[in-house]
Amino acid sequence: MSQHAEPSPGRPSHGGDASWAQRSGDRTSGWVTGGVVFAGVLLLLNGALAVLQGIAAIAEDDVYARIGTYVYEFSLTSWGIVHVILGALVFVTGFGLLKDMAWARVAGIVVASLSLIAQFLFLPYAPVWSVIMMAIDVFVIWALASRQDDPSRGRA
Repeated sequence: MSQHAEPSPGRPSHGGDASWAQRSGDRTSGWVTGGVVFAGVLLLLNGALAVLQGIAAIAEDDVYARIGTYVYEFSLTSWGIVHVILGALVFVTGFGLLKDMAWARVAGIVVASLSLIAQFLFLPYAPVWSVIMMAIDVFVIWALASRQDDPSRGRA
């Protein structure tokens, strides 16, 4: 009769069971992976909304408030073109991220950064919306930058 009992499933043994450490690491990476999927969905929505924002700026100059002097002032048509092009890139990147494309993670960080800058420069035209979009861009950048790929997954 042995004095050492087998550890029950789901509980770590006192000897430092390696499988428990692997399971706890899986929980963290699963959470970050979920964040990456959510970031992909946010990129899709951010891109679609930026295209609509750009179309509104191009079609009607009455949609956005007129501002006084502003250092980064462009015509609303120019801002509309910037938002349509950037929104299309963000949308395609979000789709690539959801399809787990290799290029999408780095591209997602780049286009979310460009979107953040564009929304900052567009701040006087739509302040509340720009702040919301900037917060979404910051979350996307964080989610994509914090994901760590499993080293054994990439190597055969």
